[in-house]
Amino acid sequence: MDSVCLLLLALVSAGTLPRVKASDSVTALYGETIVVPCNGGVAALDDLMFIKWKYEKDDGTPGDLLIKQARNEQATVQATDSYAQRVSIDDKLSLLISQASLKDQKTFTCMVVSDANLLEYPVSVVVHKKPSSVEIMDKSEVLQKDQLTAVGTCVAADAHPAARISWQKNGKPLVTDGKAVLITPSLKLDPATGLSTTSSTLQYAATKDDFGAIFSCVSTHELTNQEAALEPFSIHYPSEKVSLQVLSKGPIVEGDNVTLKCNADGNPPPSSFFFLFQGKKELVENSDSFSLAAVSREDAGEYRCSLADNEKMGASQSISVSFLDLTLSPSGRVVKTVGDKLTVKMEKNTSGDAKVLWTKNRKTVKEPEFSKLTYGDAGLYVCEVSMTGLTRRQSFHLVVEGKPVITSLTKHRAGDAKHKVLTCEAEGVPEPVFQWSINNTNEESSYSNGKAIHKITVVPKLNLTVTCSVSNKLGDDVMTINVSSVFREENEGRESVEDSQATLIVGIVAGLLIAAAVVGLIYWLYMKNSRQGSWKTGEKEVGTSEESKKLEENNHTV
Repeated sequence: MDSVCLLLLALVSAGTLPRVKASDSVTALYGETIVVPCNGGVAALDDLMFIKWKYEKDDGTPGDLLIKQARNEQATVQATDSYAQRVSIDDKLSLLISQASLKDQKTFTCMVVSDANLLEYPVSVVVHKKPSSVEIMDKSEVLQKDQLTAVGTCVAADAHPAARISWQKNGKPLVTDGKAVLITPSLKLDPATGLSTTSSTLQYAATKDDFGAIFSCVSTHELTNQEAALEPFSIHYPSEKVSLQVLSKGPIVEGDNVTLKCNADGNPPPSSFFFLFQGKKELVENSDSFSLAAVSREDAGEYRCSLADNEKMGASQSISVSFLDLTLSPSGRVVKTVGDKLTVKMEKNTSGDAKVLWTKNRKTVKEPEFSKLTYGDAGLYVCEVSMTGLTRRQSFHLVVEGKPVITSLTKHRAGDAKHKVLTCEAEGVPEPVFQWSINNTNEESSYSNGKAIHKITVVPKLNLTVTCSVSNKLGDDVMTINVSSVFREENEGRESVEDSQATLIVGIVAGLLIAAAVVGLIYWLYMKNSRQGSWKTGEKEVGTSEESKKLEENNHTV
């Protein structure tokens, strides 16, 4: 090295000064290896003697890093400070500094010494570092309506140069206005590393329309842009409107269970309410509903609910309860005698218009009026009164009784002409019992609406007087009928047939005799007329036109 120094002194003494090239700059990444080119990376001179890298210390004094002679392949590290373990040189004579930090932001000079010149190439090093992280701290869970509420603090940590932070809502920039938006930035420098941490706190006065809005912060840096977003916020605001809802599937009728629900538009919804009705006040906590069980007409009226912490904020609702009362006289089982009078009275009490329907044995009828009862009036009568959502029914079962009365007693011959069928008809309730004064077979009976029919088959061998008797618990009745013998009627029938046949034969014979006599008379007249109107000559017999016509008529008749 002494020879080198002597040579440099000689060059200086000879007036040969080194030429200095204008300073270049290099941007390096924090923690990476810094590559500082010598002479912009241009190859060294052919007469190169050696290359030396040096730098300017913080106190302004020069410091040597390493030297590489042309004849030696290995460079000699001259640094005695922290650079001693971090510097090296590559085949392009560039200075390599590992584990770059902000303290490496210096000017490094490459000194090139040749046989004829001494040249220096200074290079300024700038070290950049992107934020190690970008995140939102101190996040709020909810926002308050119309109140500045801290949304969160966005932090871009350990960067160089310092990152810039901006806020967005639904992708659109937010700008501080001091009313609805307030952004407070801050910057913190780490004295050990020289890195900067940028923070920005957002305060925001929300509205109901901000429900579901997405807030995000954006970190802008020379090396990268990063974004951090928040989940949508719940917007809290006090109730501004209260409503009372009556939960019922249809019109409220007596006996229904009714639920009242108090709705408030605050967020979170209020959990406690007062319910007021008929001078009573009920506090309901952790619920917005109040139930009424089996309401009656006395429960009708106005109901009110209000917030437990603000009774002025409330709402009212009127409740109507439909009711229907029905009484019917008579009712149940009613037993009357045929011919009696029966008065039916129906009374109803309703909260509105009602429809009345009468049925008898499930068939629609008019409202019953009985001035004189008949057996046909008996039956089950139902009165149904209905209105929307409500129906009432009352009924009575009318039984019309009377002693039996025979209305008809008839006879007719059966189809085989060997039997006779007797029919006895009667009216009466309870059902009458039939008794006959003659033995019989093939009994047939029917009973409907107080009318009874009883048929028997008999074979009378003599003329008889037959009696039909009917009876029930109220009385009895009797009727008789004359019945002739079946055998006598058959004999009379045969004689009548024989007489009829004889009369028919005599009539036919007499008719034939009369017809023969008429034909003979006509023939005699014809022959007589023919002899009187003819002449025995050789000429043709010519009669008058009248005679010819009469002759033709006679011939036609015969």
